[in-house]
Amino acid sequence: MTDPNSSRLHHAPNPWALTPLVVFLLSYLVVSIIAGDFYKMPITVAFVIASVVAIAMSKGGKLSNRIEQFCRGAANSNIMLMVLIFIFAGAFAQTAKAMGAVDATVNLAMSILPGNLLAAGIFLAACFISISVGTSVGTIVALAPVAVGIAGKTGMPDALMLGVVVSGAMFGDNLSFISDTTIVATRTQGCNMNDKFKVNIRIALPIAILTGIIYVLIGSGVGSGYETGPIEWVKVLPYLVVLITAICGVNVMMVLIVGIILSGIVGLLTGGFDIWGWNASMGLGITNMGELIIVTLLAGGMLEMIRYNGGIDWIILKLTSRIRSSKGAEGSIAALISFANLCTANNTIALIMAGPIAKDIADRFKIDPRRSASLLDIFSCFVQGIIPYGAQLLMAAGLGHVSPIEIMQYLYYPYLLGAGALLAIAFNYPRKYSQNKR
Repeated sequence: MTDPNSSRLHHAPNPWALTPLVVFLLSYLVVSIIAGDFYKMPITVAFVIASVVAIAMSKGGKLSNRIEQFCRGAANSNIMLMVLIFIFAGAFAQTAKAMGAVDATVNLAMSILPGNLLAAGIFLAACFISISVGTSVGTIVALAPVAVGIAGKTGMPDALMLGVVVSGAMFGDNLSFISDTTIVATRTQGCNMNDKFKVNIRIALPIAILTGIIYVLIGSGVGSGYETGPIEWVKVLPYLVVLITAICGVNVMMVLIVGIILSGIVGLLTGGFDIWGWNASMGLGITNMGELIIVTLLAGGMLEMIRYNGGIDWIILKLTSRIRSSKGAEGSIAALISFANLCTANNTIALIMAGPIAKDIADRFKIDPRRSASLLDIFSCFVQGIIPYGAQLLMAAGLGHVSPIEIMQYLYYPYLLGAGALLAIAFNYPRKYSQNKR
């Protein structure tokens, strides 16, 4: 991992560098809202337009040099790791679906939980898994197909159930001791992870409880009129193994490989498909991830151009130049990490970039490092959980075959977490950690 303490301003601050991001938001969000249909403007086309603008307006000399810079951003190791995860996730999801694992797991969940608790139950499961594994993407990979299956049988919108999964996944991403965001936030602020957790949980837990209640209320209209099919335990096995290995901390790539192999073996033994059917399922799953992979590569290149041309450094300069009080400093830390995350679409990278600047602000205004670390982690996860071009929403949208924008309306936990954190700043909550104690 990059040394977080080595990140400082390296580029001349330039507000025009943010133009590609504005172009993307206008061409995708605004056009879709005006058209009243989020499928009128494909997200891939919006990113192509923004990427062309990024290359055209970038400094760096000849066109070939600017294109090379864009390609370096697209080929960043973090971007390529995401692409590999998407490929294996697609192969696993389609293989499991073809051999009947999704239907079997859905039948199991629906036989255990009454209809009005299905959404809340999936949210609780996502919270538990994500805090255990420390990765929101891994949680989404494991639960999104099951959530969509439940939606299909109960009549709840697919986007709602995917929003439930993403919400629970971001809970653990924020709080887990093994999450990259926790590690980087605490390292940059100079505090222990358990101390940061004590501050963080006081803000996040009430929000999670409130979110669970909302999902119970939403599910209150779901009756028990659906027919629960027989539970085929052998077909549930691949998902159980994936969940258990993920909770045990096994690398997400290895978890997916194990899931693909086990799903294939179970499918062959139960007659779900033959060897060629297995190959076809994996190929289809990978192909279905094509749009997601294209968006990830284009976003990586575009955001690298923004960074290279000084867009992020301009934001940092503006946010840190007019701080007058400790509350203002905390608000600046929140805005700093939020903008950095908006421009990088990766909360870990955003924390590496913004963490040292936040540390300087915290030291200057005597903000408790446990509090600054908590605010950094909370706002990075808040933004990461709601941006339509972030890995979490893209993965959920890809697995559920819906638009990321459709899911955004159901992301109650991230929205409430952001609002709750702002209230915590305004009212010095939790007060024990807001008295500028070192």
